[in-house]
Amino acid sequence: MSATLIDLSNALAQVTDRTAMAAVAVHAEARGSSTGVIWRPGVIVTAEHALRRDEEIQVTLPDGHVVPASLKGRDPTTDLAVLKCSEATASPVETADAAEVKPGALALVVGRTRASGPVATFGVVSLVASERKTWTGVALAPYIRLDLALQPTAVGGAAVEAHGKVFGLATPRFARFGAIAIPTATVNRVVDVILQKGRVPRGYLGVGLQPVRLPEALRQSLQRVEKTAAIVLEVEPESPAHKAGMVIGDILISLEGKPITQLENVQSHLSGEDIGKTLSAKIVRGGAAQTVNIVVSEREHKGE
Repeated sequence: MSATLIDLSNALAQVTDRTAMAAVAVHAEARGSSTGVIWRPGVIVTAEHALRRDEEIQVTLPDGHVVPASLKGRDPTTDLAVLKCSEATASPVETADAAEVKPGALALVVGRTRASGPVATFGVVSLVASERKTWTGVALAPYIRLDLALQPTAVGGAAVEAHGKVFGLATPRFARFGAIAIPTATVNRVVDVILQKGRVPRGYLGVGLQPVRLPEALRQSLQRVEKTAAIVLEVEPESPAHKAGMVIGDILISLEGKPITQLENVQSHLSGEDIGKTLSAKIVRGGAAQTVNIVVSEREHKGE
């Protein structure tokens, strides 16, 4: 083996050891585990979709001790969950600006298993976009795709760049293959909000929608280029949509003048900043277009 490869191998092992000192195994089911990262003293961040329960959560710390952790809050739209654990006193990870990551750069994801200790997977950054929306409607800036094999125990692990700094949390939630790195800026923002409020506020309209293809004649009468919109299948009583007069069978074709072609277009108008905002919605009812105004409210949370 060449000296260059040996140097690379040694460097990867060293970075794995160093990063693993802030990685914990998260146990939220009878078998198996995922990974959490000590983001701040006493604060662990993990992948929300891998956290199968809200109570009786345990974590295996870098020193091997198994201790309880409590769920502070979840944000399914970014696939992040925040845990509090007073025993998680290891030095938090050193982070990097995810905006500096480039396609083709080497990437390492470091996690921890319940019994075997640190785990690592190695690959490259296959794509970087300045911003891209996930299917949940949340924009990740930047959007970073990793071309690597992410085993279940490493889900929620630290995505590390060539200088050994963490630029995000790895999750397969938004990827058809490989993984997506939730950038450090997004992680910090979600952690701040959850620690303060226990949740990340999201807007709510109270409608069940399904994509629908518009008939050619209707598109022509609307002078609409887009071929799809969203049909209303359900309107919750006393919801913002109900109060605005929307009914089952309405076809939602735009919000705030922006065309609705898929459900993600609606989600993009439902961030925490949109709560209380009045949205101008263009709908088609009985073949005729009309406009209704919907006031975005905050989605209710059970137990609050």
